[in-house]
Amino acid sequence: MGRLEGKVAIITGAGSGIGRASARLFADEGAKVVVADLNETAGAETLRQLQAAGGDALFVSTDVRQAAQVEDMVRQTVAAYGKVDILYNNAAIEIRGSATQLSEEDWDATMGTNVKGCWLCCKYAIPEMQKAGGVIINSASTLSYRVADERAAYVASKGAILQLTRSLAMDYSKDNIRANCLVIGPIDTPLLAQSMADSGDAQGVMDWLLDASLLGRLGDPAEVARVALFLCTPEASFMVGGPIVVDGGMLVH
Repeated sequence: MGRLEGKVAIITGAGSGIGRASARLFADEGAKVVVADLNETAGAETLRQLQAAGGDALFVSTDVRQAAQVEDMVRQTVAAYGKVDILYNNAAIEIRGSATQLSEEDWDATMGTNVKGCWLCCKYAIPEMQKAGGVIINSASTLSYRVADERAAYVASKGAILQLTRSLAMDYSKDNIRANCLVIGPIDTPLLAQSMADSGDAQGVMDWLLDASLLGRLGDPAEVARVALFLCTPEASFMVGGPIVVDGGMLVH
């Protein structure tokens, strides 16, 4: 029997990268997985992969910045599977720029996806979790603690995730809902590849990342997925409100 047998998990941003790897692992471990993504092509491909491997899954096209779409995502989950046990707020974007370089639209898009989206998903999923308990995982970053040049909106958004997670833990632990966040380092994902390309010096950024990692390599999405899985199991029952670091040692520097 899988470690998530009988559980229902919503994973946002599940169309690629860490989200897709987590969706595959959770399904392999017996969870019914709701694949939520704004990119319908990517989300449908994740769904295809899960179903091809024998998983029970549903794709819901979702813009996490839009309350009505998030509410519908939760509604479709409950209609299909009867409950919500796990919410993994993985969806995120990164738009480069310093405070003066960013446009208002860039700032709003970043904060809307990374922070508002996380809050909206919690707002609508928590009432379902309050019925029988649950697990919330939010995606923070090493840039929640340190800064990098020309990342004003992204850094601010990831710092906010730390405090939002602590607030969720404070308010809902009494309902047997455990909220934690993953502090994620450089992972080999499409988001990182795009960020490096946008820098104009992809090789320079890669060299810096490899030098900053004590392991001298990028992480694999599956390595983050395995930590997320652990947080959803009884073995992590005393873990709540915490930042869980998965960064190859980057924060040691």
